[in-house]
Amino acid sequence: VQLQASGGGLVQPGGSLRLSCAASGRTFSPYGMGWFRQAPGKEREFVARISWSGGSTFYADSVKGRFTISRDNAKNTMYLQMNSLKPEDTAVYYCAAKRGPSSSRPYEYDFWGQGTQVTVSS
Repeated sequence: VQLQASGGGLVQPGGSLRLSCAASGRTFSPYGMGWFRQAPGKEREFVARISWSGGSTFYADSVKGRFTISRDNAKNTMYLQMNSLKPEDTAVYYCAAKRGPSSSRPYEYDFWGQGTQVTVSS
């Protein structure tokens, strides 16, 4: 599976962005998916994850209520809608896929996208 993340950019505090993660290669549907982020000088951290059906989602406390993860298996694409963005959300955002259930642990993921930069600044 190859993953391509897109949709990052520069946004003011309080603004919104929608990230996309397009998958190609082997079938998309059986994989749990997740979004992670990494700020300069910090470790990669979990943001949100979604089951292969899309029926189960889980969020980091720092983004709960502001971010929404979703997926469209017919389009082989996962999304992350980010609202009420804060400067501390600034990071490179990565999408990832793993066989079986989704996970909050980055080391459990089999495939990674290249990352897309999100900068929240006035």
